[in-house]
Order: sequence, then structure tokens, then C-alpha cells
Amino acid sequence: MNFCIDTLPKPADNIMTEIDIDALQAELNHKSPRIILKKALGLFDNIAISFSGAEDVVLIDMALAIRKDIKVFCLDTGRLHPETYRYLEKVRKHYQLDLEILTPDHQKLDAFVKSKGLFSFYEDGHHECCALRKVEPLTRKLATVDAWITGQRKDQSVDTRQYIPEVQVDKTFSSEKHRLVKFNPLLNWSSAQVWDYIEAYQVPYNELHKRGYISIGCEPCTMPVLPNQHERAGRWWWEAETKKECGLHAGNLQAPSP
Repeated sequence: MNFCIDTLPKPADNIMTEIDIDALQAELNHKSPRIILKKALGLFDNIAISFSGAEDVVLIDMALAIRKDIKVFCLDTGRLHPETYRYLEKVRKHYQLDLEILTPDHQKLDAFVKSKGLFSFYEDGHHECCALRKVEPLTRKLATVDAWITGQRKDQSVDTRQYIPEVQVDKTFSSEKHRLVKFNPLLNWSSAQVWDYIEAYQVPYNELHKRGYISIGCEPCTMPVLPNQHERAGRWWWEAETKKECGLHAGNLQAPSP
């Protein structure tokens, strides 16, 4: 596999408003992560990478070879594994990043916990908790950028991620006054390809991966998976497969059949 990455000059600030998303998607359809990242970072100056604290670290590694001034953010829900917190710090130091940590609105979160306790998601689903701990801080952040880059892959879910494109208007977080563009560079890569990259380039990874965790989220909602189990089997295991999105990619739940 060829992981060669070209450099790219910093883009201009004035070219994002009239981008034809359909034409851009046609151009990027089935292209490599490197090509998609290079295009995204070339088109948009005010763009950020969403880092989950898992194997999507490869996006950071690739992007820094294209452009040195990338913006990276991560959601701290307050319920992450200790290993994930240590990993975030490891990534920050390894890449010398100004890693932006997003946190929930403490007043809303305090009221929620006081009313429903710390583990209500086991009884009435994870969406209310995720809305407070993930979606609300992400909404605040995405209102300040023109585009964002995610680590979504098709092989992460046969139920909710099969029909996502390489680039799209993010209808979940766009508004009448603010069109937000979303890039999914790893879309067509398999988990094996991601790990080939991690091993080839000695990219730091979350130590939980050594203990059977594949898809890593909050500690109460994540568990290791058995051999040959799908990676999302370890997330919200008490809920139906079709509900295994936390709200960050809510548009996937309405993805049309081909």
C-alpha cells in the first residue's frame, strides 16, 4: 500500500461559499484518504478534524504531512476511559498539537444527572445523555468552522454507515446562515487498512485496543468484543444495531437505500 503524502500550500480564505458539493463528491468518489484530505485542506482554511481518541488518529498523521496548521478537537464527555485521557495527552505531545478539548454545558449536565442519575442510558437509551455530553458541545464548535473532517468508515456499521459519501453538506449541523461541509476521508478504508497505516508509520494508538476494544467511546457504553464480532457490537450493546449513532452523525440514521 502506498502511503506517500504530498505537501500543500495554505489555502486562500475566500473560496468556500459557492462550492458545488455534488461536483466535488463526483470528483472525490472512491478516492484515497490522502486525496480527500488534500482537497479538503486545500479548499477550506477554517476547517477542523474531529478526533475520537481512537484509530482515527491516522487523519491527524496524514493531515500534518499536507498542512502544518491543522485544527483538531476532541469531545470530553466526562465519562471516557482513563486510558483514553492518557492517549489524548500522548497524541497532543507526539504531534505538538493545540488539541482543543470540548466539554458539556455543566449546568445542563448537572441538572440531568441530578434528575436521572449517572446510568439512565441503560434504561431509556443513550441518546439523551449523548445529546448533552456530545452533541451540544459539538454544535457549539461546528458553528465556528466552515467544514469538518471525520473518521467515519463504511465498515464500522452495516446499518448506519453504508451510504455516507466522501463529502456532503452536514444537514444536522448546518443552518440557513451557515452551510457546514463534512468530509469522510477514511470512508472506504477497512479497519485492516487503518491498522496497516498505524503500524507502518508507528502512529500512537489507544492502549485499549490491545485489550479487545475496537470502537471506543465512553467507559459505561463500551466493552471489548470477541473474535469475529463486529466492532460496533461493543457499543451500546443493549440497543438495536440501527440505533448505534450518538447524534454526531445523526444524518446516517436517515440514509436512503440505494
